[in-house]
Amino acid sequence: MKCRGTVPGRRVVAGLVMFLVSTALTIPLLAQTAAAPHPFRYDIANETTVSGVVASVLVKPASGMIFGSHLLLTTASGPVDVSLGRFGLQGKGALVVTVGQQVEVTGELKTIKDRKVFLARTVKVGAEIYTIRNEHGIEISPQARERAGEQSGKGSSL
Repeated sequence: MKCRGTVPGRRVVAGLVMFLVSTALTIPLLAQTAAAPHPFRYDIANETTVSGVVASVLVKPASGMIFGSHLLLTTASGPVDVSLGRFGLQGKGALVVTVGQQVEVTGELKTIKDRKVFLARTVKVGAEIYTIRNEHGIEISPQARERAGEQSGKGSSL
């Protein structure tokens, strides 16, 4: 005599086994991914400040650089590539700087594509402080700078 109730039971057990195996394989992969920080993830706890003289202002990146505009600084500890992102030199309230000026940049040093790059959050030129990124590392657009200037009653930098 053949038992009809065993076939669906085998399917349920096989499904559970497949679920458990896939879960057991997926969890270590997710844990591994979470442990490795994303190269562009900005951590305000790792912020530092560098001072230097502007050696070059690049509206477009040179070969091998990350996207966006850059300042090349000459500092006491050597040259520093400062990333200003795509909006740093654009629009109302944008950074105004020329070669030879002394600047102070606050941000985080990262290694991206095997190159050291300093992700600027703020740039101080003389008495002016320009906000390039927020505390989460997100670039401030010209429109956001303009809205912030209107709200604070200023038309210049943040």
